Amino acid sequence: MITPSSQHSALKDYYGRVLATAKDLKTNACCTNPAAMPGAIRTIIEQLDPEITERFYGCGSPIPPALSGCSVLDLGCGSGRDSYIVASLVGEHGSVVGIDMTDEQLAVAKRHLSKTMDRFGYQRTNVDFRSGYIEDLQAAGIADDSIDVVISNCVINLSPEKEAVFREIFRVLKPGGELLFSDVFAHQRIPDDLKSDPVLMGECLGGALYIEDFRRLLNGLGCQDYRLLAARPVTIANADIEDQIGHIGFQSLTVRAFKLNNLEDICEDYGQVAVYRGTIPGHQHSFLLDDHHRFSTGKPMLVCGNTAAMVQDTRYTEHFTVHGDRQVHYGPFACNPGNQTAMAGCC
Repeated sequence: MITPSSQHSALKDYYGRVLATAKDLKTNACCTNPAAMPGAIRTIIEQLDPEITERFYGCGSPIPPALSGCSVLDLGCGSGRDSYIVASLVGEHGSVVGIDMTDEQLAVAKRHLSKTMDRFGYQRTNVDFRSGYIEDLQAAGIADDSIDVVISNCVINLSPEKEAVFREIFRVLKPGGELLFSDVFAHQRIPDDLKSDPVLMGECLGGALYIEDFRRLLNGLGCQDYRLLAARPVTIANADIEDQIGHIGFQSLTVRAFKLNNLEDICEDYGQVAVYRGTIPGHQHSFLLDDHHRFSTGKPMLVCGNTAAMVQDTRYTEHFTVHGDRQVHYGPFACNPGNQTAMAGCC
């Protein structure tokens, strides 16, 4: 059975030497369509050096709004594309730390640092690229309760110790801090012989978490509720690899979670109502919390206790008005995930 150190070595070789650009990928698992990204993010990407974007291997767009002045940690930053996007969004007085274990990828990110800061018009550098492992953020100098937002793009699946990764994430996040990441998930558990295949590992398939095991893992770490923002099927698009692992279904999911200690494991009804003020830049008409909570500006939405906490006890609080508290409990919340604009939402 492959060991964590041997898996790290295999992945460093795959991303440092086997892959020269995203065109060398053998499947479509680690691919994104830039046209599907918000216009503001596409504009930032256009300012980046082609080498940065050509050596980017992500599967989503885990870039949250309301980042001005925030401290952000990018796990598995690679060539630095998402770190630079966030650096533009946090502003000159925000900060970004990008961590990666592959020297060749970090070299690309660092090579363009000064030039990119100049393009952003910054007088000071707000990005720090560090060599390290996402399973041990303490060794990379990330202190407890020090980060506002953690992002990651198709990297956590590569880790041989995923529980350690998530434990570290919740250690470094400030109370009320946000985790937003995109990754490949499996519809069932991956057999051991497929997990250890170097190509399947490198293509983000061998290490994909079974979605229910992910839920159990977060529960065990005290995170009782996470939210899905986006989902797309992974079709593999390689006949040889489909012969190996095509019997397993895969999805690329974008997941949001918060470091909150007052969440419950099901939706509970306290009669609370949340109103979005329309004050997040670029989101004046609505705010999407997850795939079934779209808050229209000024429109009251009945929410469960968990959703109320997510918009009231986080950095989003200045953009919402929440009426009611948890003094009176009315039983389980009536979920209606198919109707985003109805008064009733769902966790």
